[in-house]
Amino acid sequence: MNFQHTYVVIMAGGVGTRFWPFSRQTYPKQFHDVLGIGRTMLQMTFDRLSDICPVENVYIVTSQEYYDLTKQQLPELSDHQILLEPSRRNTAPCIGYACYKIATKDPEANIIVTPADHLILKEKEFTDRIKVALAATAESDILVTLGITPTRPDTGYGYIQFDGLTDKEVKRVKTFTEKPHLELAQAFLESGDYVWNAGIFVWNARSIRKAFEAYLPAMHEVFEKLEANYYTEQEALELLQVYPLCQNISIDNGVMEKAQNVHVVLSDIGWSDLGTWKSLYEVSEKDANDNVIDGHIVTHNTTGSIIKTPKERLVVVEGLSDYIVAEFDNVLLICPKDKEQKVKEFVADASKRGTHFV
Repeated sequence: MNFQHTYVVIMAGGVGTRFWPFSRQTYPKQFHDVLGIGRTMLQMTFDRLSDICPVENVYIVTSQEYYDLTKQQLPELSDHQILLEPSRRNTAPCIGYACYKIATKDPEANIIVTPADHLILKEKEFTDRIKVALAATAESDILVTLGITPTRPDTGYGYIQFDGLTDKEVKRVKTFTEKPHLELAQAFLESGDYVWNAGIFVWNARSIRKAFEAYLPAMHEVFEKLEANYYTEQEALELLQVYPLCQNISIDNGVMEKAQNVHVVLSDIGWSDLGTWKSLYEVSEKDANDNVIDGHIVTHNTTGSIIKTPKERLVVVEGLSDYIVAEFDNVLLICPKDKEQKVKEFVADASKRGTHFV
């Protein structure tokens, strides 16, 4: 496995609506220090992978509007390492763009693809699992995903069924199932041969190009036509013309669920997609009253709550149990934790009051 041929693609273009009011159109959650530790989610993802490949081999795919934020937070990256999507078209075009660009520079590239906003608590184990996957994709034209050992019958995640008859570390994938109902998720958990789909992928440049050519031929054509423009001043202009032609589809629906050469590396890495306030509460350090506190906050008779407010504002909370209290940029959210699925409704209501609130 060659360190110089290893590349990382970090997907950082999403908005993360469920994390409102922190995650906003102008300032999504991947650019926030969500855990209050002095590094943003994007920076933590970059740090986690910086030992696996050279800095010049790290690429960020994000929206044009987040160029400045990305540059501020990762000043060590050159402009050609920050890929700016003209529009949001889901993960398949985003991944295709990055992988085809890298392939023109290095046809032997071995590529890791990861979201910018996931939490991984066991970083050494994560590195080990990634290296297992990289060793496999350096030798074979296979598509590898990390499968997370499930801890509960969660209906919000996709599930991967793997071939449990082999003791190899890289196991063949049998099926993908998107967000099953509770009874099915429970059955998956009990069977022992299902894992969560974390959306973290490893493959070589050849295998992902073959997969696009086979399963997303129109998209393959778009990115292949761009090959003469990658790493030139014409790249952004040409991309603007052709990116809208790309189908709006996820890499899972477009490639992974169709391909016959998909494998999984089972991973117990302390993973969370940190998609919601409740998931942030679950992974954060609690005080003696089971509260997660981030800010200048005084609590009385308050338990099981997550309270995240600006450091310069003193906030006093009395008598709340299992609540979310979150303030950012002139928006304050106060909501029971078990009603957090209504956040998207709140965002829709807020947008009627003015786009600056969302």
